[in-house]
Amino acid sequence: MKTDLNTLLTTLYVHLDDRILPALGFSRDHHAGRKPRLNDVELLCLIVAQHLLGIASERKWIRYAHTHLLGMFPNLPQQSGWSKRVHQSTGLLSAVITELAHDTPSFSEITRLIDSTPLPCGKSRETVKRSDLAGHAGYGYCASHSRYFWGFRLYLVCTPDGMPVVWGLANPKIGEREAAETMLRHDRHLIRPGQIIIGDKGFAGKNFESFITDELDATLIRPDRKDEKPRFGKLGGIRQWVESVFDTMKGQLTLEDHGGRTIPGVYSRVAGRLLALAAGIWHNWLIDEPNKRSLIAYDH
Repeated sequence: MKTDLNTLLTTLYVHLDDRILPALGFSRDHHAGRKPRLNDVELLCLIVAQHLLGIASERKWIRYAHTHLLGMFPNLPQQSGWSKRVHQSTGLLSAVITELAHDTPSFSEITRLIDSTPLPCGKSRETVKRSDLAGHAGYGYCASHSRYFWGFRLYLVCTPDGMPVVWGLANPKIGEREAAETMLRHDRHLIRPGQIIIGDKGFAGKNFESFITDELDATLIRPDRKDEKPRFGKLGGIRQWVESVFDTMKGQLTLEDHGGRTIPGVYSRVAGRLLALAAGIWHNWLIDEPNKRSLIAYDH
């Protein structure tokens, strides 16, 4: 691996082992039953490495890791053991993402960006009928790409530099405002009073704006619609910030190639990619990288 990725993984390992996992109540020996050979810190670092290197397939990743990383991680499991550990770690992944966000200077900024993007989970009618995701996933339409898809929508609230703060998956048939309100209500402790939340026209609505103002004590800013008085303008430049975050997720972090076929599988794979993004941004702040969302130094 390139030295930059080695540096990130070493720094992250020490930070997780010394500060984050103890603060979350995790330790190397917290598991019931026989102690796993691969501890949680090693698992998290390997997940970050997999997605920063852009290896979507778990089978290919385990082959790569056994070839190139066995010296750093001598207790690597086989593919079935790896998949089982990752699928069981969604809660841990989400908690660590939150802790990394808290440990990043941009977390204290007043601005938050909110948006959603399609997360396809199947491309054939036969897959839709036989998938374990049937009843959870659904059909939706992506206006920006003029296409229909079957799967979920990923909702993300992030800082201007792309650090994930709140995220969730929802059936595309659920309206954007309803899904976003449910997500924000669940994680309202991550939205501070006085914050400005910037979204697109899909979040226009009196009830949703009242929820943001009255219950979260925040302010919603979105592009003006043609049928209302001008308030905020088009916000085109600012809206590109969150679009660039999704572009990084789908490009380098292979979001649409996640391969999840069960609810735990989809959630853990999305969480793993968000963790890789969070770790990259966190480390870029440590080394004073000008472009905090740039992951180029870690992708080879």
